Formats: sequence, C-alpha cells, structure tokens
Amino acid sequence: MSVLAGKRVLITGSSRGLGRAFAVEMAKAGASVVINGTQPAALAEAERAVRQAGGQVVAVAGSVADSAVCEQLVGTCVERFGGIDVLVNNAGVVRDRTLFKMSDAEFDEVIAVHLRGSWACGKYAALAMREQGGGHIINVISNSGLCGGFGQSNYAAAKAGMLGLQRTWLIELARYGIRSNAFWPIADTDMTHVVFENAARDAAAKGEPAPAPADLGFGTPTEVAQGMVWLASEAAKHFNGQCITFNGRKTALWTQPREVHEEFRATPWTVGELAAHYATVTPEPMYHARFVE
Repeated sequence: MSVLAGKRVLITGSSRGLGRAFAVEMAKAGASVVINGTQPAALAEAERAVRQAGGQVVAVAGSVADSAVCEQLVGTCVERFGGIDVLVNNAGVVRDRTLFKMSDAEFDEVIAVHLRGSWACGKYAALAMREQGGGHIINVISNSGLCGGFGQSNYAAAKAGMLGLQRTWLIELARYGIRSNAFWPIADTDMTHVVFENAARDAAAKGEPAPAPADLGFGTPTEVAQGMVWLASEAAKHFNGQCITFNGRKTALWTQPREVHEEFRATPWTVGELAAHYATVTPEPMYHARFVE
C-alpha cells in the first residue's frame, strides 16, 4: 500500500535505529527519502537498506548541530526530489548524568543536536514548504520531555523545547499550509537499552527471568515506524499541533496544556486570600511512565 506515494521526506538521524526504520518503512510506502547521520559506514548501510526497500534515497552526512548541514539537507531534498513534503526531526544523542555531575559540554551537546538542530531544520524546511504551498514537520520527542527523566536534565529540556517549537510553529506556519506534530515513539533501540538492563537487574535480584522489551511496552523499530508512516500520510492530514505516542501496540494522544482551577476576583488578590483559596485546591497529579527512555 503506497500511502506515501509522491511524498518527499527528509529524516534526520536516520543512519541507524528508529530513524533508519522510519526511512525504510516510509520508502516501502512510496516516499522518496533523504537520510542523514554522522557515521559514514552506518549511513551507507542505511542507504542500501532504503534502496533495497524500493525507495529513492539520497544520503547526506553531517550533524544537525551545524546549521549549514540543516540547510544542505533541505536543499538536497528540494534539488533531488523537487520539494519537501515532510521533515522528521529525529536526530539525537544522550549524555545522561545527574544534575550534580552534568558538565556544560554534556548539556550543550544534547541541546545542540535535539533542539537547535530541530529548530534549524524546521526553519529551512518551512521556508521551502512556504514556497511550495505547504508541508508537514514532525518532531520526534520522548517521555522525558513530557514527564522528566532521571539523569536527563539536558535530554528532557531538549525534548520539552521541541514541543515548544511545535506549538510556536502551529501559530506561525498554519497560514502557509504547514502542519507540525509531535511523535513519541516507544521502541527497542540502542538509546533505550538502559531500561532493559535495569529491568533485567531488578528481575535477577528477585530471582525472576528478565522481561522482554514487549513486556515493558516497547515495540521494535519496524513496528513503531508504522505510526510514523501513518502520521506522515494523508490519512492524518486533519492532525495539527498534536502529540501522539505509539509503541506498535498502544497509541494515544496527549492532552494539551490548559488552565484548571480558574478563579477571578473583582479586586486584586492578597497573599492571605491566595493562601485561603489554594488551601482547598488539590495540586495536579504528576504523570510518570513506568519506564523512561
């Protein structure tokens, strides 16, 4: 089923793992794909895999932390395929360390790739999409950006920032027919192996067998890529500004931030009145996924 026939797609960070699965599955669905990565050997192998899947593919090496690479990626898609219909901001790195121990370099590197790279790729893609009359930007986020993650101040801040980009782009770009959505994949990749290692250690301490990734709610990259194919297709054209989670078996939408417990007064509040008011208000519960990737 060629649900992406004619679509011209750029996927950052697509030389391995989930990004590679996105590229292969989108190519199978009929898309022409520009892939990207920083490791030449892995990028070449991903290019072969996409070509074997029957897709047109161009590989561009480089880090999206460099705005010149972001401009080159979008320019390559436009030059080789005649335009860009979908940008998938997937590139990312992790440098996990607690707040007490995280260095400036570890913070800056993660922010540069995830957040600045998504911003720069989004900028150049939006310029091209505006000229052609529309397009779709998909930011790949994480539970950490929604709920935080231990040892992930940098990663959580970057992913939360990508949601901020999306919400701003919703305001700025809708008039040009450019949509933006967020996709939270829950997949078995190199970046999530720490979850399985921790679960295996906990199970061993209890004398139990290690749980399989599927038991923990993680799908394979190929399974999870089906959600990306759907989101990039015309079947999801009514979605804009949404945050979708998918693990191959479970899918859900996240609610949008909104005010609760609104209370208006004709005169300004005093400190004492605020204290009396909030003494009867139960704080909003915090959501924490059982496992964090």
